[in-house]
Amino acid sequence: MAKPNKKGPSKTVDLYCAKCKQKLYHYRKGGTGALVKCFKERITKDFTEEAGICPGCGGQFARDTLVRGTPAFKIIGGKVVVK
Repeated sequence: MAKPNKKGPSKTVDLYCAKCKQKLYHYRKGGTGALVKCFKERITKDFTEEAGICPGCGGQFARDTLVRGTPAFKIIGGKVVVK
């Protein structure tokens, strides 16, 4: 399978915790679909202290995984709001 584009898309979105509304990531998202995974190389600003854990409420919103051989976070459904 093909790896994701290194440069990535120019459209950026902000990810917030659905529970406490804490800002988590500033991310370069490609496509129009729902956010299922976040490739680590596309995260432009990281507001978390621990990977996949919200700094505000301490809830887990993502799991560390490999997608197509590239490190990524797999988002847990309903835990993140994209704006």
